[in-house]
Amino acid sequence: MNLQDELRKLSEKIKQYRDEARVQMHLAKEDVKDEWDDLEQDWDRFRTKLDQVLHDASDASQEARQRAHKLGEDLKTGYQNIRNKLK
Repeated sequence: MNLQDELRKLSEKIKQYRDEARVQMHLAKEDVKDEWDDLEQDWDRFRTKLDQVLHDASDASQEARQRAHKLGEDLKTGYQNIRNKLK
């Protein structure tokens, strides 16, 4: 096999890897978007719960405050995961 044939073969292999990577990147973006959409719904629930807890701070039960805190921590972790996936 001469150098031109080797370069053509290398070029074909690179193109194959590139095409596969492009598909994987597209799928990853879709996965991240789905994850984002889910987190946005959780964000809305968190904001509602937080508003309730802050508005009724003296009346809010310890359990309600703990649930709001847990949801907030879960959201923080979820958004951090998305940031890491996009790096």
